[in-house]
Amino acid sequence: MVGMESQNNPTRPAEGSTAQTEVDPQTAVLRISQLDAIELDSSLEQLLWSQFSQCFQNCRPGLLTPLEPELRALLQLLLWRFTLYSNSTTVGQSLLSLRYHNVLSTSPRYRPLTRRQKLGLALLTAGPRWLQERSHSLLLCLGLSPGGPASDGDRGLLQKGLRSCLILASSIAQLASLINFLVFLRRGRHPVLAERIVGARAVFSKPNVVRDVTYQYMNRELLWHGFAEFLIFLLPLVNTRKLKATLSSIVLGGGSADGKGATEGTGVWKECGLCGEWPTMPHSVGCQHVFCYYCIKSHSIADAHLTCPKCGAEAGQPESVKMEVEMMGC
Repeated sequence: MVGMESQNNPTRPAEGSTAQTEVDPQTAVLRISQLDAIELDSSLEQLLWSQFSQCFQNCRPGLLTPLEPELRALLQLLLWRFTLYSNSTTVGQSLLSLRYHNVLSTSPRYRPLTRRQKLGLALLTAGPRWLQERSHSLLLCLGLSPGGPASDGDRGLLQKGLRSCLILASSIAQLASLINFLVFLRRGRHPVLAERIVGARAVFSKPNVVRDVTYQYMNRELLWHGFAEFLIFLLPLVNTRKLKATLSSIVLGGGSADGKGATEGTGVWKECGLCGEWPTMPHSVGCQHVFCYYCIKSHSIADAHLTCPKCGAEAGQPESVKMEVEMMGC
């Protein structure tokens, strides 16, 4: 029966090629979807590293520090083996219904990445990161560090040339990544330089995939965005010190303030009304409170309409205050 069914349907594709025939490499993928996939992959790597580090939390501190670059590269290669190597897609791309397409193929249909392309992506992703984290140790081994034996005057031409080549290669790589990202913003393809080098491009893994955003989410974001802009515009116009003093006088009441006048009069001269410490070079601004000279001067420069934070009175010109210090004998 199976043989007859296959003869009656000669054009029926195999199960493994069903997903490939459905993929349309000509459909453009949103830039934000490609960047989100990269962020999801980065978050997954960080999550794996944090879980791996917790396995050694009861060991002595700093146990993983000497081998941290190699361990991170190993975890990244394990992720590559069970995601990109198997399905031509990363975890972040799978969540967004994306996968890699081989742009070096001349076929108009979808073609998965070859083993060489997958290996190139792994090496170009994990290799530079490991080399950057290990660069200082490598320079120490070669005697090229600024504090090493090379700085004692016996640095040879080979060492100088090698160090210059390392710096030049790093600068070129950063510049190439910047140019590639600018081209990606222009054309919407290859957000990572490694993808452009090996010939890999993100395409939809399912037909007619649309990145939908619900109206409820959009309305909430627009509401909070407008509220935040309103607060940014309004808060600098509010005199918070005067408002605080007014609220304090309303809450405490005038009667209680008069009742405490006798006891408070002896205490207002013992602390600065702004910093709360013993006033240094005490100055007054026209009310019964005293301030440090540097406190009141800096606040008056920052706020031309400064008010006393204690009583809300408008601050005048700072005037020095003579304080009598009573020496207590033992």
